[in-house]
Amino acid sequence: MSGGKHILGKVRRHIFGTAKVGEKGQIVIPKDARQMFGIRPGDTLLVLGDEQTGIIVTKPDVLRDAANEIFERMEKHDGTDDAV
Repeated sequence: MSGGKHILGKVRRHIFGTAKVGEKGQIVIPKDARQMFGIRPGDTLLVLGDEQTGIIVTKPDVLRDAANEIFERMEKHDGTDDAV
């Protein structure tokens, strides 16, 4: 869809720029990204990686919310063959 919208209309994608890796392996998350996602000093972030597609940095609650949604769907199926 136009404007960078996700097919479901829920997700927008952004390019915030680049981040240089320092000598200690640290990066600075661009200010616009920190503001948009409410990332503040002292926050804990989850780092996931796929050897082919790269790294994802996100707040842990994003994964928790996704897991809760999966579990809710599983409960709705209540043991039918549709559950994976």
